[in-house]
Amino acid sequence: MLSGYRPYLSSGAIHPNTILHSKLEEARHLSIVDQDLEYLSEGLEGRSSNPVAVLFDALLHPDADFGYDYPSILHWKLEQHHYIPHLVLGKGPPGGAWHNMEGSMLTISFGNWMELPGLKFKDWVSSKRRNLKGDRVMPEEIARYYKHYVKVMGLQKNFRENTYITSVSRRYRDQVDNDGQDRDISTQHLQIEKSKFTKRNWEIRGYQRIGDGSHIPFCLFAENVALATGTLDSPGRLEIDGEDFPFVFHSMPEFGAAISKGKLCGKVDPVLIVGSGLTAADAVLCAYNNNVPVIHVFRRRVTDPSLIFKQLPKKLYPEYHKVYHMMCTQSYSLDSNLLSDYTSFPEHHVLSFKSDMKCILQNISGLKKIFKLSAAVVLIGSHPNLSFLKEQGCYLGHNSSQPITCKGNPVEIDAYTYECVKEANLFALGPLVGDNFVRFLKGGALGVTRCLATRQKKKKHLFVERGGGDGIA
Repeated sequence: MLSGYRPYLSSGAIHPNTILHSKLEEARHLSIVDQDLEYLSEGLEGRSSNPVAVLFDALLHPDADFGYDYPSILHWKLEQHHYIPHLVLGKGPPGGAWHNMEGSMLTISFGNWMELPGLKFKDWVSSKRRNLKGDRVMPEEIARYYKHYVKVMGLQKNFRENTYITSVSRRYRDQVDNDGQDRDISTQHLQIEKSKFTKRNWEIRGYQRIGDGSHIPFCLFAENVALATGTLDSPGRLEIDGEDFPFVFHSMPEFGAAISKGKLCGKVDPVLIVGSGLTAADAVLCAYNNNVPVIHVFRRRVTDPSLIFKQLPKKLYPEYHKVYHMMCTQSYSLDSNLLSDYTSFPEHHVLSFKSDMKCILQNISGLKKIFKLSAAVVLIGSHPNLSFLKEQGCYLGHNSSQPITCKGNPVEIDAYTYECVKEANLFALGPLVGDNFVRFLKGGALGVTRCLATRQKKKKHLFVERGGGDGIA
């Protein structure tokens, strides 16, 4: 959208929500970016707490939550006069965390919910493989699709891979440019286009890794910064004794690698899996399918209504319901030993790990139990790494005394512009604001684009950059 792509209501398209459709008809000649998002999203309901996310999802996937596969009611036009200078800095290739996910697992969402505007996922994937079984797909297919998307849509010039951000800091009006300091820091290798209209609100420092492994530092200035880092940087930890022993893993790729290398096959001692979410369920399936015995520990009751399994239809997610069924029916009791393949420990937590590969578990009544393990994997969620911001970004959250998390403490934003409430010209979208699904993070892009486009119209003729440096919007 920052490159000038604009969504319009398709001719002849009728949205099943008659109130929303009549609102869209009122301004059919305008792109959605140029319309009143608060007015359009009023009264809509969906599985995001962000109204623009619900609106945009309703336009791209009408009535998806009712099981319908209606086509989008939008069509897209490239209007290059709407281009806003920008740069996308990322550690890896386009697609982000999808490139690091364990390859053997199906995604939780349907393939077409993963698609981005302008390139139908079904069309792309059918050209890559012959037999399409079901609508759910592998993470590596999603990763390749996003990488391909950037090329197909002609967006490569704005993407910089292998870049690591070390600081994003606010610049103040009385701050004098230290040309001597910046002269040695090359931005030429980033090939940044200069903009005449950029206020230098932010200074972004970091480095880019190049082919020989060396680091080239950079410093650039921007009027606005959008945080779209996701929340998978730092795995959640139990913060208990022994958690740093080498047999304790904290990510699915680490655990999957140990399984695929055969390190755990044929072991008599079980693997301990901690957590009750889908990643923990993936680990259970991975171990179970490779004949590795499992001890599955989680704090909740199996009847807890907030368990994710309660929200997944059985027909669409049979493998996760298989795990949930085992959690309910194969739980540990004092008068029985561990089961050969899988034993669950509801309402338990790990007290500590020992150097002899033993763990101590405790239940809610205080009873302790010791087990010998072949490995342990702790999968209790993750946190974003916002170390490049002041206070690690904590001050941006609803609760400024706590770290930013997707569910418990997302970044506090304006509901329609996605601008941080506590920091002007800083935006956040995706998991950082509670939208964990690709379906809903697209609304963040719409909100940010509308805000920037509106401000650009107002200020375009007022900006004069005061010489030196590279500026992006």
